[in-house]
Amino acid sequence: MKRGEMKDPRKTFGEAVLAQAEVDPRIVVLSADSSSGSGLSPFKKRFPERHLEFGIMEQGVIGFASGLATTGKVPFVAAIAPFVTSRPYEMVRNDVGYMRQNVKVVGRSAGLTYSDLGPTHQSIDDTALLRTIPGMVVMSPGDPVELVKAVKAAAEHVGPVYLRVGSPPIPVLYDAESDCPFQIGRGILLMDGKEVTLIGTGAALPRAFAAAETLRSQGIGVRLISLPTIKPLDRELLLAAARETGRIVTVEEHYVAGGMGSAVAELLARELPTPMRMVGVGDRFPPSGPYDEVLRDNGLQPDQIVATVREFLKA
Repeated sequence: MKRGEMKDPRKTFGEAVLAQAEVDPRIVVLSADSSSGSGLSPFKKRFPERHLEFGIMEQGVIGFASGLATTGKVPFVAAIAPFVTSRPYEMVRNDVGYMRQNVKVVGRSAGLTYSDLGPTHQSIDDTALLRTIPGMVVMSPGDPVELVKAVKAAAEHVGPVYLRVGSPPIPVLYDAESDCPFQIGRGILLMDGKEVTLIGTGAALPRAFAAAETLRSQGIGVRLISLPTIKPLDRELLLAAARETGRIVTVEEHYVAGGMGSAVAELLARELPTPMRMVGVGDRFPPSGPYDEVLRDNGLQPDQIVATVREFLKA
């Protein structure tokens, strides 16, 4: 991958799962009427005996995946994000979380990326729901390199994982794969600065990156952190950022309540109270429409993030 190259995250996910399946025969893929839309057509062609399509039966597919995990398989369950989180939440909590099954739940088109289909398809409460499940790892990569490494980390991790995947193409932010030291429970420092820390995750990361570049061009010392793992949090990195910059701004395609920003705020409230601003969706059902317009309606475009940071610094 080359920096600046635009990649379809669904296709990237499908390629990454296939690559892992080539070296790990335990990996199987389950879909709920979402195989091609989740980028899994190449997997289905290469390993038809390891691909199971369930149709619109999300509660059942979660239970089936949990059963497969008891036999030593490593199931990846992929479908539209709200349909594998909020719809079958009881099964994810009980069959996967409570039973500590080695299942990887993949919510594609997460966040606001299903903008045109409105609140029923916009997945902006999934982080809040699944991070409450004890032992559940929650990952939200915001770059194609992070996504490939997140799939590998999920496959190798023993235990339940939720992986958020967007839909529209996203740019490669790293000069080289070696510049992305991905590890579950670790954030990644993308830019250093001493005045304010900007934290991005998932599909919002590229816009946080663009905002940070603009702020730096205006002479503001921004520290930019990518947080591809929301649970567990990178305690050391976040506390250092709070201590050294004194201000934190989080950016995510999720409700402000219960999302990545809330997780960071909970950590800081316990250990190092720090002024914060959270850029995300407020207490409402967002409208449907073109993706860029829905983002602007929620203050998630780069120029709006810049304005939020500048206002925060003045305050």
